[in-house]
Amino acid sequence: MYIETAKEGLQDVVEFLNAELSQLRTGRASPALVENIIIDAYGAPMAIKGVASISVTDAKSLAIEPWDKSLMKAIEEGIRNANLGINPVNDGKAIRINMPPMTEDNRKALVKIVGQKEEEARIRVRKVRDEIRTSIIAAEESGELPEDNRYMFCDQLDAAVKEFNEKLKSIAEDKSKEIMTI
Repeated sequence: MYIETAKEGLQDVVEFLNAELSQLRTGRASPALVENIIIDAYGAPMAIKGVASISVTDAKSLAIEPWDKSLMKAIEEGIRNANLGINPVNDGKAIRINMPPMTEDNRKALVKIVGQKEEEARIRVRKVRDEIRTSIIAAEESGELPEDNRYMFCDQLDAAVKEFNEKLKSIAEDKSKEIMTI
């Protein structure tokens, strides 16, 4: 039971890292780059993907077509304020984004950000591990769990954490390679 709970929490961390890294620009246009940008729509914060369709027009261009044209200005401002290094162009029907070419310095800066995101994910893994380990120890102290099982569960937990840390490392390395590829 403890290990299954831990694996669910650790899988959530892997999904978090994948989502965070999908928002990093690699020189190719991807809807993931802008879909989760929060804008002010109808007096409430909403993600762009909830108010517009996002399409890739070619390898270096995105088109964002809001379902309600009154949101064009809000979407344009939201993209500018997101500090992604991209400049939206409002043509009246859609917002077009042309991806600027990536420089060597931009690529190196993005690789550093990948490292930061990986470290955030590792911190989350440690938090999940500590929560599960605390519940295992509490169960042993209350008499629900024999001492031998406590050590067995802790060893299984450490093995699962090691496995997921390797996954995180692999995901971050793959993203770094993708960023550095011209």
